Amino acid sequence: MVNQRIVVKLGTSTLAHPSGLLNIRRVEELCKVLSDLKNAGHEIILVSSGAIGMGVGKLSLAQRPEDTPTKQAAAAVGQCELMYTYDKAFSEYNHTVAQILLTAADVDHPDRFENFRNTMHRLLDLKALPIINENDTVITDELVIGDNDTLAAIVAVSMEAELLILLSDIDGLYTADPHTHPDATLITEIPAITPEIEALAGGAGSRLGTGGMSTKLHAAAICTEAGCDMVIANGATPSVLYDIAEGKPVGSRFRGKRG
Repeated sequence: MVNQRIVVKLGTSTLAHPSGLLNIRRVEELCKVLSDLKNAGHEIILVSSGAIGMGVGKLSLAQRPEDTPTKQAAAAVGQCELMYTYDKAFSEYNHTVAQILLTAADVDHPDRFENFRNTMHRLLDLKALPIINENDTVITDELVIGDNDTLAAIVAVSMEAELLILLSDIDGLYTADPHTHPDATLITEIPAITPEIEALAGGAGSRLGTGGMSTKLHAAAICTEAGCDMVIANGATPSVLYDIAEGKPVGSRFRGKRG
């Protein structure tokens, strides 16, 4: 198995129960598998959703808030919970985590973006495991990146990763919506993003998250254009990460352009 720099994006639906509370068993298994991949020589970068969703659970809110101040309050509470959980889980396998919170301004401003890249490279040199999220506590409409699928693709390209893995509650890209079309089939290999592939994107994802297939296809376009492979897979069984890292057919793999 060739060692790779791998960016793994964890969606809210992978990290939390529908209640918004942490799916403890799954998160512990994810951290165990990611630690093992790191032990095997891969460089792992996490892009983790879940701050607002976990804040919703922690604050016992009935649903994901619509207004910005409550979203930001939920994010402030949930981000603490999220990083505490990661720190505790990864430390059991002797891995040190680092938190990086970004806004669109950090990505769009050349000097700030270069500072981000320099910090990331140094963290990887020091064998730390960077965990990145959008800074939902302070973002406004002007500063928002919008979704962590796009953020993960930006991170993967800027860090010259070989592979981006998006884990969520879907198995991959289907020929039609599998919820309404029982005969829909999984597309395992996507050599190029054509208008026909773009037309398969549906609406938003889970009620706690912000993503959907359209954001994943946007992320795939960013990645593949830069020569990075991207895989969409179901995060319900974290051990699939082993197969994906080995190039086995899991979920939907978008092939990066090779110059």
